[in-house]
Amino acid sequence: MSSNQRTEAARRRIEASRAEQQRRTRRRRQLVVGIAALAVLGAGTGIGIAVQSGRAASDKPYAAPAHSSGPGDTVIVYGSPTAKATLQVYEDFRCPVCASLEHSAGSTIQQLADQGEYRIEYHFGTFLDGNLGGHGSRTALGAAGAALNESAAKFKAFHDVLYANQPEETNDGFADTGALLKLAAKVPGLSTPAFIKAVRDQTYEPWVSKVSDAFNTSGVTGTPTVRLNGKDLQVVKDDGSTITGPEFSALVSQGLSG
Repeated sequence: MSSNQRTEAARRRIEASRAEQQRRTRRRRQLVVGIAALAVLGAGTGIGIAVQSGRAASDKPYAAPAHSSGPGDTVIVYGSPTAKATLQVYEDFRCPVCASLEHSAGSTIQQLADQGEYRIEYHFGTFLDGNLGGHGSRTALGAAGAALNESAAKFKAFHDVLYANQPEETNDGFADTGALLKLAAKVPGLSTPAFIKAVRDQTYEPWVSKVSDAFNTSGVTGTPTVRLNGKDLQVVKDDGSTITGPEFSALVSQGLSG
C-alpha cells in the first residue's frame, strides 16, 4: 500500500499478515530440507516435479487476450477510447483495500466512465502472491484475461464479482480455478466454452507475467493507486477507510477543472 496514503494501523495489519505467511513459508522450506537430507532420491523427484511444473507454465505459448491494449498489451481499457481524460487504476486482486474501494466507490467509478468523463486503464500487480504466499493474484488475473478475451464489458463485470467475493487476504482462494469459474457464472454470458477452457488451462499465464512485470516497473509502490490524467487521487483516507462515491465524484470534478 502507498506509504503516503496508508495509515500506520493499516500497515501494521498487512505487515503482520505478511510476516505470519513468511514464517509459514520458512517452516515449509525447512521441512523440505529435512526430507531431502533423509531421502535424496525422493527429494530429487519432488524437485523435478516442481521445476517441470514451473517450466510448463512458462512454456505456454504467449497469447494476449483480445481487447488488451497499451504497451505490450499489458493494459485493460474500460470505457470510450476517445474520452478526453484517463483514469489509471493500479490493483492486485488479493488487495483488501482495492476491494474496499470497489465497495465504497466502485459503482461511481464505473458510472463516470460510462458517461464518458474518462476511460479507465487498469494495471494489475501480483505482488501479494509473493508477500503472502500462493498464486491467487496471478490465477485471478489470468481468469480476468480470459474474460477480457470475451469483451471489455465482461472483464469489468467479472472484475467486480471478484472483488465482491474476495477471500481474506491470507486465504489463497483465488488460486482455485474451480472457484473462479463458479464466480464467473455470476456474470451473464461469460462462461463460454472458450472462457472455461482458458481458465482451466491457464492460457494467459505468460500474459499475466508480462502484465505483472509492467506493474513492477511502473514506479507504483502500492495498491490501490488511482491517477486522473497522471495525477494521484487520494482514494484512501488518513484513517485507512476508502472514499465514497460522492467523494470520488468531487475529486474527479476538481481534477478535470483544475
